[in-house]
Amino acid sequence: MYPNDSHLRSQLRTPLTTAALLTAAATLLVGCGSGGPATGAAPPKAGCPTALASAGAAVARAEKADTAWHGPTTGPAAVPGKSIVYVAQTMTNPGVAGVAKGVEEAAKAIGWQVRVIDGDGTPAGIQAALSQAITLRPSGIVIGGFDPQLTSQQMARAEAADIPVIGWHAVGSPGPSENPKLFTNVTTKVEDVARISADWIIARSAGDAGVVLFTDDSIPFAKNKAELIRKELATCSGVRLLSYENIPIPDAASRTGQVVSSLLSRFGDDWTYSAAINDLYFADAAPALRAAGRPGSGPPFNIGAGDGDPSAFQRINSEQFQAATVPEPLNQQGWQIVDEFNRAFAGRPASGYVAPVHIATADNSDGATSWDPSGYRDGYRRIWAG
Repeated sequence: MYPNDSHLRSQLRTPLTTAALLTAAATLLVGCGSGGPATGAAPPKAGCPTALASAGAAVARAEKADTAWHGPTTGPAAVPGKSIVYVAQTMTNPGVAGVAKGVEEAAKAIGWQVRVIDGDGTPAGIQAALSQAITLRPSGIVIGGFDPQLTSQQMARAEAADIPVIGWHAVGSPGPSENPKLFTNVTTKVEDVARISADWIIARSAGDAGVVLFTDDSIPFAKNKAELIRKELATCSGVRLLSYENIPIPDAASRTGQVVSSLLSRFGDDWTYSAAINDLYFADAAPALRAAGRPGSGPPFNIGAGDGDPSAFQRINSEQFQAATVPEPLNQQGWQIVDEFNRAFAGRPASGYVAPVHIATADNSDGATSWDPSGYRDGYRRIWAG
């Protein structure tokens, strides 16, 4: 019993070409202002041809599904006999679990041993898991999706034991870190993820959208991402930020439905797009949108600037209250972590590679439940073969 609007679905599933976006931009009357109108303001009569053209080109690049491997092509041959411990924030987090799977797969390919220790999602559990990892005296430790500042004592022990530590989403930026001490941190750039999420809204709406932004301001990384999304949306004066919803992730399941019902009452058909710092908000929004008779295919058209977990892909592919996500290439990042350790063991610097952003939609995901770009397995195997 899901409402279906074939016209809206057709609009969503037909990608806009750069030429079409330029044509749409040319019909708008004036250029972009430097800042958006106040929250909840009435739609302006002006548009943003410059921002629209730029967003359209960026989205077209990010939606390509057949991109070649542009990661490292040189590096040290495989250092034999190493062991890795992957300390997971919680293995119930699909992003954390997806990277763990990639690490295990890559370690098998290079000939190393891997052990995964689950922190169970609590500070005490994570601290205990990292303590256990250090006691095992592995060649290297992975910080899987938690803030190393929560485990400062254990991090100091790892450094004293001369055990290299690599993070996945451990700090806000990719690359090496001195405080906390990380050989490198593997993640996409939050600036790129935020920008392309906003650009998708600008491009797909042809510069005319009423947007709700969902975030968790209690997490500095998430708050920063939301502010970056808001900043990019403001480059197009035809895009109005209707509401900025601060819902802590632990409260999302209990609060999001009520918030969505209130938003529908306040904004009605003016609410046409949403962005969220994590896909999970749309899982929790779906029942309220469905109860209000909104079609699963939108509006509102929803994009998640999150990990791109399997449930998000399922909602996108079935057109059930999510239209797009900006996923992390989780398995590829697991392989990158192993390659970065190999560089550390060989006395080499980190590779400096950062995966480019990708937008997954029903049109380009081909029914997949994760973003798994091509070429990286063969690329890393060639490096390790020497």
